[in-house]
Amino acid sequence: MKLNTLKLFSPAVVLLFVSGLFYSCNSVYTPKRRGYFKIDFPPHQYQLFNQKGYPYTFEYPVYASIVQDTSFFEARPENPWWINIDFPRFNARIYISYKEIGPPTDQGAVGQSGSKAPNTFDKLREDAYKMTFKHTYKASSIDDSVIRTPGGISGIFFKVGGNAATAQQFYLTDTTKHFLRGALYFDVAPNEDSLGIVNRFLQADMMHLINTFHWASPSPQPPEGK
Repeated sequence: MKLNTLKLFSPAVVLLFVSGLFYSCNSVYTPKRRGYFKIDFPPHQYQLFNQKGYPYTFEYPVYASIVQDTSFFEARPENPWWINIDFPRFNARIYISYKEIGPPTDQGAVGQSGSKAPNTFDKLREDAYKMTFKHTYKASSIDDSVIRTPGGISGIFFKVGGNAATAQQFYLTDTTKHFLRGALYFDVAPNEDSLGIVNRFLQADMMHLINTFHWASPSPQPPEGK
């Protein structure tokens, strides 16, 4: 009796199985978006950088550290006021370079040929654009916007889209004496998707740095021991 019942329903079971298999093979496949590790961000809190002898001051995050930059592409920085703002938690760094604007005198930058190149405002501004747009081959977009802080500081902010080595750069200047440039880099392979959330977090810190930035007075003096 049991054997006959099994024989009676076997074709129906087989038909149901085949129908389900056919449906699954012809259904639309939707790939899942790649996931990344969750990052717990600290609250945005800041401290003052007001080092004696430096020509500028600003506020930077308490979860960052500042070290003096002692090398620039295997060469010495032009002056002792170049610094790095390190974010060890994110393998990130903001490179800060400073140059005094002036005529073609002994204060000019030394070129590869050993000749003096004037740090005119036009030249420094052009160099800032060149250093940003050298990432064009990896960038999907480069947008520049004018900076005007509550303290009257002016400059340009660059936002670089795509898998470029840097997503954010800026420069600040009074066009007559001071010119400072900042660029955010990560010590990892550039990936717009995975670094996007970190870039947005650090962009808030960069904007706070910019909005609290001031030129120091009087004229800068080399740090002690330099």
